[in-house]
Amino acid sequence: MSDRVIGIDLGTTNSCVAIVENGTPVVIPNKGGYKTTPSMVAIMESGKRLCGHIAKRQAITNAEHTVYAAKRLIGRKWGSPAVRQTMEQASYKIIEGPHDDVRIELRSHSYSIPEISAYILQEMKSIAEEYLGGTVDKAVVTVPAYFNDGQRQATKDAGRIAGLDVIRIINEPTAAALAYGFGKQLERKIAVFDLGGGTFDISILELGNGVFEVISTAGDTFLGGEDFDRRLIDWLVFGFQKEHQIDLRKDKMALQRLKDVAEKAKCELSTSREADINLPFIISKGSEALHLQRTVTREKLEELTSDLVDRTISICRNTLIEADIEKSAIEDVILVGGMTRMPKIQEVVAAFFGVEPCKGVHPDEVVALGAAIQGSALIERESDVLLLDVTPHSLGIMIQGGYFHSLIPQNTTVPTQTSHVYTTVKDNQTSVKILVLQGESERAEDNELLGEFILSGLRRAAKGAVDIEVTFEISADGIVSVSAKDLENGQKQAITVTATSGLTEEEIRQMVQESRDYLVDQKANEAFEKQKQAAEKLIDEMQTLFPRVETAIAGADFGQDAIKKARSLMERAQKAIAMHDVPTLGDATESLGRTLNMFRGVIAKTKA
Repeated sequence: MSDRVIGIDLGTTNSCVAIVENGTPVVIPNKGGYKTTPSMVAIMESGKRLCGHIAKRQAITNAEHTVYAAKRLIGRKWGSPAVRQTMEQASYKIIEGPHDDVRIELRSHSYSIPEISAYILQEMKSIAEEYLGGTVDKAVVTVPAYFNDGQRQATKDAGRIAGLDVIRIINEPTAAALAYGFGKQLERKIAVFDLGGGTFDISILELGNGVFEVISTAGDTFLGGEDFDRRLIDWLVFGFQKEHQIDLRKDKMALQRLKDVAEKAKCELSTSREADINLPFIISKGSEALHLQRTVTREKLEELTSDLVDRTISICRNTLIEADIEKSAIEDVILVGGMTRMPKIQEVVAAFFGVEPCKGVHPDEVVALGAAIQGSALIERESDVLLLDVTPHSLGIMIQGGYFHSLIPQNTTVPTQTSHVYTTVKDNQTSVKILVLQGESERAEDNELLGEFILSGLRRAAKGAVDIEVTFEISADGIVSVSAKDLENGQKQAITVTATSGLTEEEIRQMVQESRDYLVDQKANEAFEKQKQAAEKLIDEMQTLFPRVETAIAGADFGQDAIKKARSLMERAQKAIAMHDVPTLGDATESLGRTLNMFRGVIAKTKA
């Protein structure tokens, strides 16, 4: 199975895993038969980890130790506006990590965001392995198109912690386009409008005979379904506060119940004109139990979220302008992400692009399918799929005055390489520091620092007399390499820019080992539970049969010895269960099974 590559859509709200089987991409259902799994992780008092549907089911009663929407925090720096906003809204505790990163505290233990995300990826890996009947260790994982290098690296680190070799990170809208155009000989320009649980992306692509070329992409990594839910939650909170003078957001369990009901109401309003919200015993005021009952209409939801919808269209408009593409050139619009089920979203997208969005793709599954297609194409020697993606952010260096000079503009097709010649800015300058930056601001300090290095040994001369050539290169995998060369003496210095997720290599290795150890323990526990259930079933049946067995073998020489031995085996099995002794339990269960079969035979013979 080592050559199988799965595609994973690591979503904010839900995640999905797919694979290409016999040339056809298919979504793999989880144990419950669902094709998507909630991106939720919970830690129980015992230390046991819950993931997916089982984590979501206990979220209300275990609100402070259940993590949702971790993707909104992945790869972000402590103190960023997105982190501050999430801290205000989350029922779990968000803390500062040792490397200016973000961590989550659950049961007095600190977890990094890649670690939490790894648990979700591990669940996807497990779902695939159970379906395929073997080990899976390679994956293509999708990320929002507007993720920066740090967020992409954090996602790769999450895959590594989960025991996966992430052979490619690809953009979610691009993956959706791959699935949409797979097996079709299409020649057209399409727009992929991707509004998921936590992020928004818009990508313009040109499809032609198996070539998928991204022309431009843009987005907002903090705009999604969570924000729509938040508007409903705030509306409910303010109404309740006005009536009872109590802020429900200060109660963790009440907040989780509000989140749960807001999400359900939002989904219901996609097909109904109104939704009833009923939360009995939401909180107590003295000795009085208070209830929350409201009816929300589709129009009210649209009113509460109109600015969010407008933001998506504004980004679409700017993307088309920057790409120098007329709206009339777009022939198909693909809607991706659960939020695109909202009728208002479909209405404004159709009005903006002038075409009805395509209904031929599943908004929750199409990204994972595209990832699986890309994974299959990467391991096949001959593939009909060629993907040409773009860099979502500009890359360049800091120049005199603290300004940012872009060498590779955003939406440049990768792989690519470009050079620019700079000069010294001081007399007798013998070295230059190259600061590699990513972003769109003219001020260097407002962009993300990816790395830095020094080119020394320059000839002493008047400022502007020494020329230094700086070269940027991006590979198809998005790896950025930067070099600086003294054009006079040929001396050169270079670095490969390695983005960081906020974790050290030692921390990642430790997390990988802890993840492996946890899986070993989990499998041992599953084996024990399986043996325990089998033993308890045999014991129950044995106890039911004893009266008939005693009657059937009364007077037989072996009768009392056989019954005594059976009771001894039952006692042995029960002791093994109490001591969590799997080998002894296995032996006792096997012996119990043989004894039970013997007793059944004796009873059947007596009847005959």
